[in-house]
Amino acid sequence: MSYRYLFTVIIPTFNRSEEISELLKSLSEQSLNHEEFEVIIVDDGSDDNTGSVVNNFINSSEINTRFLKQEHKGPGEARNYGMDNALGEYILFIDSDCIADKDWLLNIKKTVVDKKPAGFGGPDKVLPGFSPMQKAIDYSMTSFITTGGIRGHSRKKISKYYPRSFNMGVRNDIVKKIGGMNKLRHGQDIEFTNRIINTGEPVIRIEDAVVYHKRRISIRKFFRQVFNWGVARINLYKIDSKMLEPVHFLPAAGTIFLFVITVLTIILPSVFIWFILAGMLVLFAMGIHGVIKYKDLRVLILIPVVVPTQIVGYGSGFIMAFLRRIVLGKDEFTGFTKRYYK
Repeated sequence: MSYRYLFTVIIPTFNRSEEISELLKSLSEQSLNHEEFEVIIVDDGSDDNTGSVVNNFINSSEINTRFLKQEHKGPGEARNYGMDNALGEYILFIDSDCIADKDWLLNIKKTVVDKKPAGFGGPDKVLPGFSPMQKAIDYSMTSFITTGGIRGHSRKKISKYYPRSFNMGVRNDIVKKIGGMNKLRHGQDIEFTNRIINTGEPVIRIEDAVVYHKRRISIRKFFRQVFNWGVARINLYKIDSKMLEPVHFLPAAGTIFLFVITVLTIILPSVFIWFILAGMLVLFAMGIHGVIKYKDLRVLILIPVVVPTQIVGYGSGFIMAFLRRIVLGKDEFTGFTKRYYK
């Protein structure tokens, strides 16, 4: 089958008008020939000024761009709507809170034209101008001690690599074989990748296909997000047991350990306070490492807060879902839903 473009870039968005303008600007500045890709923006029922931002871009840009709208159904179905209309040989996903490196598409092209993978993903990083909180969250998400070894940010990978929807791609003909993303509120990209892997064709990581990810900018929002990811892991297990690996139990184990040590420290402070102090020392060392990595002194205080937030948030969501779905045999649930995107 012949395709009109090499790439179709699909952007699902919901009430992110300020952020999507930066992403669209970065796509208009891509070093790849603009005739080789198209952009499809799928508005998932926004009630802000996303429409005017996108239409202004379409009217002023030479990029092949289409703007689709649907009722609020979630990012998975928004991506499916985009895939149904894609004219590219490869379908790429990028989140509306990301900025594409200027060579993002060119570097993907250099790899996929030669290797023809079924699916692929790339890393997410931060820019120097991002907020201290965004840098601290980036550190927590990419550190080997948290999820860097799971998400492919560490060379010492400790689980199977699953590209994530903030920066991933799939061959269009593979989508025709396996179908689109399912209706999971969280984790639909992992389940989708699992089906790509199950085709037996290669799924690879392209190291220089970089996007810059403007993550949630408060501890509360970050906790709610990672809690839902912990819940999603059990929901994924109920679909295909291969999507739950021993490493995914570690945040839950860490959460239980922290709770037990805290209780024991209250009961016998002279004995167990040393565990708390040792943990604080490790977190402080991570803060120092973050200062060196980002050249930003402000992350020194934030990293020791964000890292345990991620571990406890994910771990508590995982434990709750494990008890509800596996121990008690109840139906799927999502976690935090009300005002989740606010």
